[in-house]
Amino acid sequence: MMPPEQDTTAAAPTTPTSHPHPDVLVHAVPSTTDTFSILRHSLFPLTLKFEDISYTIKTHSTKTNGCLWRNHSQPNTTRTILNGVSGVVRPGELLAMLGTSGSGKTTLLTALAARLPGKISGAVTYNDKPFSSSIKRKIGFVSQDDVLYPHLTVLETLTYAAMLRLPKELSQDDKVAQAEIIIAELGLTRCRNSIIGGGLLRGISGGERKRVSIGHEMIVNPSLLFLDEPTSGLDSTTAQRIVATLRGLARGGRTLVMTIHQPSSRLYRMFDKVLVLSDGCPIYSGDAGRVMGYFESIGYVPPFNLMNPADFLLDLANGIAPDSAREDEVDHFHGGLDPQDDQNSIKHSLIASFRKNIYPEIKAEILAKTKISTVDSRTDSPRGRENQWTTSWWEQFRILLKRGLRERRHESYSGLRIFQVMSVSFLSGLLWWHSDPSHIQDQVGLIFFFSIFWGFFPLFSAIFAFPQERPMLNKERSSGMYRLSSYYMARTAGDLPMELVLPTIFVTVTYWMGGLKPSLLPFLLTLLSVLLNVLVSQGLGLALGAILMEVKQATTLASVTMLVFLLAGGYYIQHIPPFISWLKYVSFSHYCYRVLVGIQYNVNEVYPCGFGVQRYCKVGDFPAVKCLGIGHPWGDVAALVLMLVGYRVLAFLALKMGQPH
Repeated sequence: MMPPEQDTTAAAPTTPTSHPHPDVLVHAVPSTTDTFSILRHSLFPLTLKFEDISYTIKTHSTKTNGCLWRNHSQPNTTRTILNGVSGVVRPGELLAMLGTSGSGKTTLLTALAARLPGKISGAVTYNDKPFSSSIKRKIGFVSQDDVLYPHLTVLETLTYAAMLRLPKELSQDDKVAQAEIIIAELGLTRCRNSIIGGGLLRGISGGERKRVSIGHEMIVNPSLLFLDEPTSGLDSTTAQRIVATLRGLARGGRTLVMTIHQPSSRLYRMFDKVLVLSDGCPIYSGDAGRVMGYFESIGYVPPFNLMNPADFLLDLANGIAPDSAREDEVDHFHGGLDPQDDQNSIKHSLIASFRKNIYPEIKAEILAKTKISTVDSRTDSPRGRENQWTTSWWEQFRILLKRGLRERRHESYSGLRIFQVMSVSFLSGLLWWHSDPSHIQDQVGLIFFFSIFWGFFPLFSAIFAFPQERPMLNKERSSGMYRLSSYYMARTAGDLPMELVLPTIFVTVTYWMGGLKPSLLPFLLTLLSVLLNVLVSQGLGLALGAILMEVKQATTLASVTMLVFLLAGGYYIQHIPPFISWLKYVSFSHYCYRVLVGIQYNVNEVYPCGFGVQRYCKVGDFPAVKCLGIGHPWGDVAALVLMLVGYRVLAFLALKMGQPH
């Protein structure tokens, strides 16, 4: 279902007090109802202006004479990605950025959306104002890769987005209805209850996934929408349907900017404006209908009349000109150029022509004042900063927790994971089946296995949490959907059920099968100690994942860390050399092991230790127990609690430092 195309003249008001018609909104409702009046008033026409945008990056090597090597005299060089790009896009217009691969299209799009790390030179204004938090909430950004949760359905994806992004003045039913309207307008009704899918999980088609990504941003009815190659990987029919949808959104009074790699002639006719980049420099910026006439006026005539304008523009961006223009260039430079020099000379000629013929017009258009209503003055006031978030912290936590549980229920409660834990539980129970209390060494080994297994298992599960969700977190945080603290607490709380249920079952089975102290209180204390150890281990895994944000590196570091904790835990080596004995004090496995041994044994207890003769020995004199120094459990518990808090605070701080501001 495609949005109805409307007259472009209705999209751009001409006076500061005028507003777009409510009935041109893609997800508007009839004017007889006021359910979504807040949404209708949230659309403010935004004129995007950018002037002389340049962006450079530092590289650690240089390319000289076609060879790449380390330059010791100048190790840090700069590479220009964008160089003097300018343009204007008004409400109701669809701007398409064209250019070769590596020409800087995505970099420019990201810079215009104020999501580019580093410093850019030049000016970007929105209704003649700089970027601000109020502008941020009126901007949508659709990346080239569809960053969506694979196990959620289309309806769930858009509903949770509506819950988080729509104003708190709307009720929950209104937000759900808004998601339903988006689904209908984007033609997603047929797959509304299908999962998104991705990777090895079969879900909706690529075109439907792209429309879901667009709908995810359209939930808040943005005034300015950026899209990075929305037709990439789609067939021509699906691509045309996507662009037609975008054109309909633009006709509703929005400003749309998109990058596109190689559009067909049908797609090209849907563009209002085009911006052509060649090696980061503009060679054209303006109306799409005037592009062929402009290049003909400077001597670049297409070889045949029915040539796709996009193909012609991409040839020029590559420095490949028609024969007539090529002959002029050869005459101008007296021939003798190799193909690479010939292409570079054509590019320089096109860039010079742009600076001479088009740039003055764009400059004048940029300097002209925007004659449309500016953003809501209330959002720019200091008082408006108090309402930075559309929903409260508790509401964000509740929605994110519910979404996280629904998305990860397949992963957390997978049969393979349950089988893994239960098989180890029964196997260890059989190995220590009703162990004799006099065999202290065997029972101490089972206790140490408790601390080590439930130190390794949660750690390596938690490492994957933040690196896997990093793309989604960056996307949603850049859109200002929720606070980082609400996400972190929801993610932590959502992992607790599975992280605590499995060790509870494990300890219950293995404890009684292994013949440990047959009393309820020691069992409960053992269970609580193991659960505390699980939470500490999970916190360390979250911290490592948040600091490195790369699964392989985090896994390697975690393996080394746990190996050190294993060796320094106090079971394998009882007499550690003094210069390295400090390692056991940073090992949570050591503290958990001491607590568990202290629960099972008292230093003054005795056990039968004779061979053939009934003789008893004190438990405190047994070497494996004596070297631990049990008897001060509260100090060990305090150390574990301190690690629990410290690791999770460290994880949050690392996550916060790695997030875009």
